[in-house]
Amino acid sequence: MVMILRHREPQPGESRTIRFDGREAGGPVSLLLVDAAPGQGSGLHVHPYVETWVVRRGEAEFIVGDEVAHASPGDIVVAPASVPHRFTNVGEDRLELVCIHPSDTILQIPV
Repeated sequence: MVMILRHREPQPGESRTIRFDGREAGGPVSLLLVDAAPGQGSGLHVHPYVETWVVRRGEAEFIVGDEVAHASPGDIVVAPASVPHRFTNVGEDRLELVCIHPSDTILQIPV
């Protein structure tokens, strides 16, 4: 059985990021489709699994443990399991990322 989750445009004041927990469709992978304004990003957090980001648009700064990395469209960044990490839109345009979580639900623990 094929499941399609239709995107809807956010209302004013709502986040533009789309969250998908694979569990909803019986799948083993979850993801976030991030759409962040300049200066926006995530807070410092960890996951009990590896997280992979694919930069689709914009410029991002990633902090993974003690390392800082800058990424642009087409770049892929990977954070090891249980290592604190975060990202910030450091560009002048919107940042679009695909955040891949190899889990049927996103398990995010703030640090």
